Amino acid sequence: MNHYETVFILNPVLSDTQIKETVQKFNDYLVSKGAEMISKEDWGLKKLAYPIQKKKSGFYHLFEFKISGEEISAFELEFRRDDSIMRYLTVRLDNHAAAWAEKRRERKTAKK
Repeated sequence: MNHYETVFILNPVLSDTQIKETVQKFNDYLVSKGAEMISKEDWGLKKLAYPIQKKKSGFYHLFEFKISGEEISAFELEFRRDDSIMRYLTVRLDNHAAAWAEKRRERKTAKK
C-alpha cells in the first residue's frame, strides 16, 4: 500500500449539497477499492492563479490515503468523467512528505 495525496478543485457554481455529494462520492469510491483514508480537508473557495473553464475560483479539497498503486489510474479516470471537477493532482508521498503531512495535520488540530 502506497501513501497518496490528492487535491482536486470543484466548480464554484455548485451548491453546498452538490459539493458534499461529489466529495462523498470520491471518498466512497476510494473506500470501496480498499483505501485507508488518513485525512480529508476542505480548503474552501479560493481564487485560481489563472482561469480554468472560464472560472476564476474553485472549491479545493484534499484527500490523504493509502491504497495500492494499481487503483490510482481508475481513481483518476473517475475525476475525468465528472464534470464538476475542474482540476486534480494525485501524488505519491515518500517518507519525508508523509512526515510533513503528519506535522501539518497536527498543527491544524492544535489551532482548533
